Amino acid sequence: MTDSLSTRQGASRHRDARLAAQEFHAAVAQPGMRFVLFYCSPEYDLDVLGPELARLFEGVEVLGCTTAGGEISSLGYLNGTIGGVSVASPEFTVVTHRIDELKQFEFSRGVAAGPALLGRLRSVAPRHDPENCFAFLLVDGMSMKEEPVVSAVYRGLGDIQLFGGSAGDDTRFERTFLFHEGRFREDCAVVALIHTTHPFYLFKTQHFVSNDDLMVVTRADPARRVVTEINAEPAGREYARMVGLDVDKLTPLIFAAHPVVVQLGGLEYVRSIQKVNEDESLTFFCAIDEGIVLTVARGVDLVQNLEQTFAEVRSRVGEPELVLGCDCLLRRLEIEQRGLKAQVSDVLRRNQVIGFATYGEQYNAMHVNQTFTGVAIGARQHGR
Repeated sequence: MTDSLSTRQGASRHRDARLAAQEFHAAVAQPGMRFVLFYCSPEYDLDVLGPELARLFEGVEVLGCTTAGGEISSLGYLNGTIGGVSVASPEFTVVTHRIDELKQFEFSRGVAAGPALLGRLRSVAPRHDPENCFAFLLVDGMSMKEEPVVSAVYRGLGDIQLFGGSAGDDTRFERTFLFHEGRFREDCAVVALIHTTHPFYLFKTQHFVSNDDLMVVTRADPARRVVTEINAEPAGREYARMVGLDVDKLTPLIFAAHPVVVQLGGLEYVRSIQKVNEDESLTFFCAIDEGIVLTVARGVDLVQNLEQTFAEVRSRVGEPELVLGCDCLLRRLEIEQRGLKAQVSDVLRRNQVIGFATYGEQYNAMHVNQTFTGVAIGARQHGR
């Protein structure tokens, strides 16, 4: 095998779980597979899909999860499918660590994941350092623990960069699943630490910028991700006023078009709203603390923003061999509402993106919303 990065992408539209697993395996199987990553519709019978994937990929590190209404494959945007990629290279090493029982998550367990992974990696890739390693995090999207999990894991990894996404279940908001060590699991997170001598670039992009209309969160329950009051008024009513609507006109499409933004450390992060409740409180996709200052964001050209992101990717790693991406569900809703699906699919196909629609994204120590996070990996080793 040469030092080139060999990847095989594939997808299956079969509704039958066993046939879908077999078709996906046939599409991505290759000699020397070191890692397989897949995303699948929660509509599959996971009790059939999981064992079949474990059988077909026996002896290979396989990681995957259910999606929030869409998969990104070599065919662009899909829905109701299984799609992913296999990677084969002597210079591409993956070790994983699972954090179970997120409902009883303790910060120290998340921090401990970093040293555990680094210890395992040291035995197979002793020359690793923050310049040739990155971390990928998948989290149960119904755990509501993304903020402490990503913060703890990132701290434990030291200077190693991290990105990731939260599993979904086609907007039912009931049960989401991760696939690790041969079966689908709930209430967990999985961290993959990846060492490679191939060039890579972690990125985060969003197509929203803040305006000058400030909103102060005056009452909130961060553990439940509920904001009760904004500017000392019922949160839903005040948000509706800020976007020029009555509270009974607030819908998921309005939330997708008008997210809010918070500034942290000089950077802007999107905070998306999931729903308005009967008491006019707002449930968010991430935790919001009292005293946080928010602004309603305005959108810029989504397709142009994505093209600019991948122009930067190519300037960093050349033409990407593979991009692993996590794309927020609310971006997907906006893309479909605005008739941009074909254009965005074309951009993703041209840039070798494998990914999924998420219930939220992770970037270094932050859990974010309405964002596209990912890693782009170049085909050749550094200096080749």
